[in-house]
Amino acid sequence: MRTRTLLAVATAALLALAGCGGEPSEAAGPGDTFTLRIGAIGNGNKLSGPVGYLNSKNGLVPALSSLGVSGVKVVTFPNGPDLNQALAAGELDLATYGDTPALVARGAKQPTRLIAQSQINLDAGILAKKSGGPTSLAGLAGKKVAVQTGSYIHRYLLGALGDAGVKPAEVIHIYSADVEAALERGDVDAAAVPIANVEALKAKGYPLITLASKDHRQYLGTSSTVVTEKFLKAEPGIVSAWQQAQRDATTKAKADWPGFLAYTVSINGFPPKIVEASTHADQWPAEPFTPEGLALLKGTKQFLVEQKFIRTDFNLDDWIVAHP
Repeated sequence: MRTRTLLAVATAALLALAGCGGEPSEAAGPGDTFTLRIGAIGNGNKLSGPVGYLNSKNGLVPALSSLGVSGVKVVTFPNGPDLNQALAAGELDLATYGDTPALVARGAKQPTRLIAQSQINLDAGILAKKSGGPTSLAGLAGKKVAVQTGSYIHRYLLGALGDAGVKPAEVIHIYSADVEAALERGDVDAAAVPIANVEALKAKGYPLITLASKDHRQYLGTSSTVVTEKFLKAEPGIVSAWQQAQRDATTKAKADWPGFLAYTVSINGFPPKIVEASTHADQWPAEPFTPEGLALLKGTKQFLVEQKFIRTDFNLDDWIVAHP
């Protein structure tokens, strides 16, 4: 399918960049201050989730000040493969994004280490075009299906299709924000999108075929926070400092849930009702790693290895840095 070609191109670009330099981190010797360069998925160069909320309250830099962090520079990307290329080029110190692109990058021997899972049970769904579209997974056989490739939504789509024994005519890469136009024009018969987009499209009359949280919980996603091995070597304290910042941010966000939802609305462009329906407090655990989150991560890696999206298998325990 075309999806394999797209992922192959993304992985090849990643490998080509793996040996490139790029601007070095501003982290230097003991006592020096530096700006932490963070990559994320989204727009407007804003961090999402509790850590983003903490940063919006000017609390992230103080939480990391013991490392010498004097500021943070957030750069957002439309999808994981794009972010991976920036990591490989040495343009970022730390990144927070979906588990699928993070695992694919590590499988391409990109030198990263996982220091936290900020969110678990990331939901997604598959919707059809309004008129004459498929009404079930089986109905996707021989059809065109859109998805943002290289994402946890992509992994969910392929898993759901594989379990149902369904082969679409084509899996087409379309960013989630552009899916509605493709459905409206009839360019595709169905699309897999994150839960906020599911809620928004449902409200506009696009029929829901299936939802991961109801029918395929084993394909729910998690978010990964990784650092480059180069940065970790220079600043080993980033692990405990970031993990504590994430704990504090999660506590503050849950204590001010209306404020957290308002911040989420301000950065993702969805109406408050959509954000409220698709945002759940239990998706942000108190600890950086949980048995549930790690089980989902293990299942995702196994799937990606079996599908040959991960080129070289690796031990998760060797990737994870639970503490300094």
